[in-house]
Amino acid sequence: MTTPVGDPRSGSASTAVLPAANSPLRAALAGFVGTTLEWYDYFLYGSVAALVFPKLYFADLGPTVGTLVSLATFSVAFVLRPVGGIIFGHYGDRLGRKRMLIITLAMMGGATFLIGLLPTRDQIGVLAPALLIVLRMVQGIALGGEWGGAALVTVENAPAHQRGRYGVSMQLGAPGGQLLSSGLLGLFALLPDEQFFSWGWRVPFLLSAVLLLVGVYVRFGLAETPNFQRLQDTGARSRVPLVELFRTAARPTTLLTFVQSGPNIAYYLFTVYSAVYITEKLGLPRSWALIGVLIAASVEILTMPLFAILSDRIGRRPVYAFSTVFLAAYAFPFFWLADTRQQLWIWVALAIGLGIGHSAACALHGPLYAEQFPTRIRYTGAGFAYQACSTISAAPAAVVATALINATGSSAAVSLYVIGGCLVSLVCVLLLRETYRSDISG
Repeated sequence: MTTPVGDPRSGSASTAVLPAANSPLRAALAGFVGTTLEWYDYFLYGSVAALVFPKLYFADLGPTVGTLVSLATFSVAFVLRPVGGIIFGHYGDRLGRKRMLIITLAMMGGATFLIGLLPTRDQIGVLAPALLIVLRMVQGIALGGEWGGAALVTVENAPAHQRGRYGVSMQLGAPGGQLLSSGLLGLFALLPDEQFFSWGWRVPFLLSAVLLLVGVYVRFGLAETPNFQRLQDTGARSRVPLVELFRTAARPTTLLTFVQSGPNIAYYLFTVYSAVYITEKLGLPRSWALIGVLIAASVEILTMPLFAILSDRIGRRPVYAFSTVFLAAYAFPFFWLADTRQQLWIWVALAIGLGIGHSAACALHGPLYAEQFPTRIRYTGAGFAYQACSTISAAPAAVVATALINATGSSAAVSLYVIGGCLVSLVCVLLLRETYRSDISG
């Protein structure tokens, strides 16, 4: 069924036609569009932190230290992501999912737009990198609150035995945002260096203003989920969700805090550090790295729904375990392919890593996290555990990879780093309870 968005039931004055405000399809669309824009903003910063910021904001530190510090500014947002998960999780469990999703989207889009206008260190001195870090912190808080809300909106609105199928929609926002950011940045990277470093890198940041309007438009008419409506009607909402979370759900919270360790490390190796490795260590064109990530993100968009549907049939745990084992086995071959210095093999290496290894885990994160908690603390539990895991395993990944290769002169140490993370993930997913057939209405 569809209703005009201008219908009072939809809560919007627009005359365009979208799925009904409380339909699974509308929820999936809102999750996908919003998270695509959020991750576009987030990953755009990551790529530019590897290629541009060391030269424009940290050049006085030298090429190696400047790159490490620049990547550290990318990582600093991860420290604040659990804070965002707690803040927006609290109000999402108390006041509803929809409001939080609009606020976090506005925060992320606004910060990204301002980065595109930010003067360089040569223009305003040390104030430039300081403001860059502040804006990056805003991005971290926003994304910390965004993910949990998007996951709950899609999963709680989905049919009981198709939560993987519908839940993957918001997870597609990760490769979708990567695709948009890498595509635009790759296009402008074709400019001569003088133009690219002067203004070319800024244009994708400024375009976030347009993307922000699209995301708000899609989300504004979204209805609250039936699960939260029941809590609201019965007055059964948690008074302090974070306290209740650790009192009643400490085990799943702990396991989910570490379950992404391997996929996270591998993901940021493929999407962020690969640009540094390919350009700085192998001496190859930056466009090879950017276009390679674009191709890999395209492959991942195609494969993620397949893994999500499979998890609805055989369970979340076996599919997720496959991802951790595959990524561990692929840790050395990834660098062997990259070290050929052949454009085609570099692209193949990235496509396999994202399109198979990471895809199988990423496709499941929405239902995997949401299904482990009761409705009254679900936003807080899913958001906090997911973001805490990102802080622990994803935040240092690119910096650790850079430091390991600089210290050892070999990629072998990075491969062992990936394998260690995958072993942690495998243990955690095997200890989680299987939930793909569980009733999550309560």
